[in-house]
Amino acid sequence: MTTNLIPRALLLSVCLVVSAVVLTQASRSEPVPLRLPLEQLPMQFPGWRGVRAPDLEPNVLQVLGVSEYLSRVYRADGSMLPVGLYIGYYQSQRQGETMHSPMNCLPGSGWQPVSSSKTTVPFESRDEASMLSSITINRYVVEKGDETMLVYYWYQSHGRVIASEYWGKIYTVIDALRMNRTDAALVRVIVPVVGHDKPAEVRAETAGLAFVRKMFPQLTNHLPL
Repeated sequence: MTTNLIPRALLLSVCLVVSAVVLTQASRSEPVPLRLPLEQLPMQFPGWRGVRAPDLEPNVLQVLGVSEYLSRVYRADGSMLPVGLYIGYYQSQRQGETMHSPMNCLPGSGWQPVSSSKTTVPFESRDEASMLSSITINRYVVEKGDETMLVYYWYQSHGRVIASEYWGKIYTVIDALRMNRTDAALVRVIVPVVGHDKPAEVRAETAGLAFVRKMFPQLTNHLPL
């Protein structure tokens, strides 16, 4: 296990160094605003209703360095299972304002990963804004004490959805060189696993993926292409 992690750590280190050099040199682009403010993302989707989550603390926002963010809790009609949605948008990832992986932030809050994988989410029809018929996203199960959560997250920019941390850094460098743009968003969906058996995790997964399928086409109307 340790042997496999060494090449990945070296690759990530190289990506971070190259990213820092390129982003510092390509520093004359203007920040790219959202097409629509995140707050205008619908509170209601077909079969889903949302409420605002508490605002993030100023010290947390300073660490995140986001240009704009959204934090809400949605529930499917007839269900009490909450689905948390966080979107952090960065107009520019220069001067240290870069996206933070949830897998770096959650352990700092006491959540420890139990399992990790990637999952593909198909849509009923091709999304008109992004022209995607499916997306591949990260899937993590995390625990803290007796609590268990299912976490989905991905990076999104210019109509592109990326699960890989490494490819996210690489595309940031490519976009900086090709378009002089480094705007991107981190999207995270969290569902509590209520119970300690396999059906509990299946219920959380069913709710989380159903929400992603409804929310994603709406989100693509807000992010720059």
